[in-house]
Amino acid sequence: MADFIVKHPLNRGGRIRALGRFARWQIASRLINRPMYLPFVDGTGLMVRRGMTGATGNWYCGLHEPDEMAFVLHALRPGDLFADIGANVGSYTVMAAGAVGANVICAEPLPDTFARLMTNIRVNDLDALVAPHCCGISDHAGELSFTAGLDRMNRVARPDDAVPTRKVPVVTLDVLCKDRCPTVMKIDVEGHELPVLEGASRLLSSPELKAIVMETNGAGQRYGVSDDVIIDRLRGCGFTPCSYDWNSRAIAPVARGANNTIFIRDPDAMARTCRESRRYALINGTV
Repeated sequence: MADFIVKHPLNRGGRIRALGRFARWQIASRLINRPMYLPFVDGTGLMVRRGMTGATGNWYCGLHEPDEMAFVLHALRPGDLFADIGANVGSYTVMAAGAVGANVICAEPLPDTFARLMTNIRVNDLDALVAPHCCGISDHAGELSFTAGLDRMNRVARPDDAVPTRKVPVVTLDVLCKDRCPTVMKIDVEGHELPVLEGASRLLSSPELKAIVMETNGAGQRYGVSDDVIIDRLRGCGFTPCSYDWNSRAIAPVARGANNTIFIRDPDAMARTCRESRRYALINGTV
């Protein structure tokens, strides 16, 4: 973790302070042993406990995923709709609703994690902007088994998984969003991306959907699905795989991202939108 913090691009010029935040958290979280409020983006905060690696990464580094998270900040405007699929404890939800002022539909399948998501919605007074759902997203309505106890790595279970599982309700994205269409979606479902997309034909065909931030790290291989299938599917829906640079706000077409890829319907129009966005305050600077 120390290596990640030191090399993180948002900590350039502030590596010692970042390591100090890391040390303070390691000590305080052991001594207090309960959730603590940590500052996040533009006056928002997250209730965090030990083991929440993504959320604590925001405290160490400003934005745990700088390019993807900055893209969401810059691409959205107040009143837009953001869909956070696989919301976990709510970093993206709090950022989109609390910092930008966007409306959010979010889904998190596991009740324990969903309770932490709800805590972060309420501590930021975002009930009026966020519609949270304790469910999974797939290509059909029904139930699926999910792993439990793997923090942000929980996922749809396979028959050969030797870990605790629990049944959770699932719906399609088209049903979840009803007659609304997000401007931007974030999909973080640990390899279950293709079924999520297969249940979103209405949304994917809508010109209102401008961009999708999605993992392309090979996680689908555990279900027999390659990233190439997902990329080809989204290309066929009119989206271009792109990268985003948090500092220059530049958008560039790519074959795929390293861990995540941003799929954009009109890269030139989105580049203008991002360049025109205001700046957002972090604990270690602005983006």
